[in-house]
Amino acid sequence: MPDPTDDLHFLRDPYPTYATLRAACPVQQVPTSSGGHTSYLVTGHAEARAALVDPRLSKDTAAFFVDKNSRRRLHPAVARNMLATDPPQHTRLRKLVTKAFTTGAVTELRPFIAQTTEALLTRWPAGETFDFVAGLAVPLPVIVICELLGIPEEDRPTVQRWSGDLFAAGQPEIIDAASHHLADYMTNLVAAKRSAPGDTLLDRLISARDDDTHLTEEELVSLAVLLFIAGHETTTNFLGNATLALLQHPTALRRLRESPNDLPATLDELLRYDAPLSLTTFRYTTAPLTLGDVAIPTGTPVRIALGAANRDPQRFPEPDLLDLGRDATAHLSFGHGIHRCLGAPLAKAEAEIALRAVLTRHPHIRLAVPPAELRWRRTRLVRGLTSLPVLG
Repeated sequence: MPDPTDDLHFLRDPYPTYATLRAACPVQQVPTSSGGHTSYLVTGHAEARAALVDPRLSKDTAAFFVDKNSRRRLHPAVARNMLATDPPQHTRLRKLVTKAFTTGAVTELRPFIAQTTEALLTRWPAGETFDFVAGLAVPLPVIVICELLGIPEEDRPTVQRWSGDLFAAGQPEIIDAASHHLADYMTNLVAAKRSAPGDTLLDRLISARDDDTHLTEEELVSLAVLLFIAGHETTTNFLGNATLALLQHPTALRRLRESPNDLPATLDELLRYDAPLSLTTFRYTTAPLTLGDVAIPTGTPVRIALGAANRDPQRFPEPDLLDLGRDATAHLSFGHGIHRCLGAPLAKAEAEIALRAVLTRHPHIRLAVPPAELRWRRTRLVRGLTSLPVLG
């Protein structure tokens, strides 16, 4: 599999490469980006789904790298976040934040999401080019998660920039520095909130920390960092990818323009068609296991290509076709199992509200540049556009 940060053709359209890999074998041994070691890449849907729930695939990154003399200098609050833990630690941490992202909790946020969306769209000058990514896909989820956590408005551009730096593939110094900036910022924010408590999600986590010795200060800061990053990165890419997919499929776009109430039912297909996460985060085997027909030894990294699994013809016939009538609920864009994205209801609500508002305000939206001129983020983990110029 080519390094997506080096191959512009792969960045633009990874799915032919994924199809070739999956057809050869849905679980393949591949070289890692450094050190000459090997790992396994999963591209089949059935194999990916099985891997995502197999307890022999650990996410305890710290345990894997403990004796490997890594030169990385990630802040511990970032390196040992909830996503990089296994039960029972993961179960305990996830329980603390799950209530904030239930369907009911998200329903209460919908008026704020709608108000924010309308405010952002008023900045779209009539008849002029508008960058959908910079103007809506980035700021909307950032504003929403910052509101949830209680991050002051004046700090939001800076912390959002640090979050983006965490995905700077091939630039470990930038990634490590960003991890320290974010962790230091959240440490200071926690201290400020202790002095002047409020009623945000972060305030509630601080109360849990102060009332429950089972939550350490490092875990508190780590949760704050993770919630901020996960609370907007996936949604930003989802919004950009979904909008581009609709712009490139006029029949689908016309259907939603004429029947906007169909939007909620189409979100899973839009997520399946172009997943906002290319790969899952790090996993490794703690015991020998077999995925498909491939035996994987103990102590081996395994990466799951969610975008490839979503285009597996064994699970989704004609997978390269955007079919808004398809039942795509089995997509893996939010993961599966105990690590499934807990912010999925929030991401879907933001996408539904934003796309509905765009189609209502700008029913004749179209690309302002040829598709070949669009640029994609140079990162291995997520798939998203750096900009999406549109006219409406």
